[in-house]
Amino acid sequence: MTADDTTSPAHPRFAAALQELGLDVEIRRFPDETRTAQQAAEAIGCEVSEIVKSLVFAAPVLVLMDGASRVDVERVRVELGAGKVTRADAKAVRETTGYAIGGVPPFGHRTRTRVLADRGLLDHARVWAAAGNPHTVFALDPKSLVTHAGGTLVDVREPSA
Repeated sequence: MTADDTTSPAHPRFAAALQELGLDVEIRRFPDETRTAQQAAEAIGCEVSEIVKSLVFAAPVLVLMDGASRVDVERVRVELGAGKVTRADAKAVRETTGYAIGGVPPFGHRTRTRVLADRGLLDHARVWAAAGNPHTVFALDPKSLVTHAGGTLVDVREPSA
């Protein structure tokens, strides 16, 4: 099933964004929610690092990070030149993006938000991201995903211990 079908499982706002961008991607729907990167990887049958986490911070900024890594908030703060950066709460995420936590796609948001994409996403030929709700995902090559999200490639991954 593609995003431009009238029966698309993608969130309507996200389906409209795909159509506006001219993207024809397969949307996969799962009976159980895939709110975490681990849940999504298990449902898809891929590595956790191939999952794209779309994380909203109260700058506001959206950070795209691979599912196996954590965001280094101090690196995000430095990238933004901000005094302080904190994770947005569920209400702020929905107000900023139009989506609930666990279903935030990398683009197609309610408001225009700065996007930082961790360079580690480029380590994969294909990555999977939420399609607007916790039951749906889509795959795209990471360069295209970052481009369509209007993202800036940065190094904001927490260093390995």
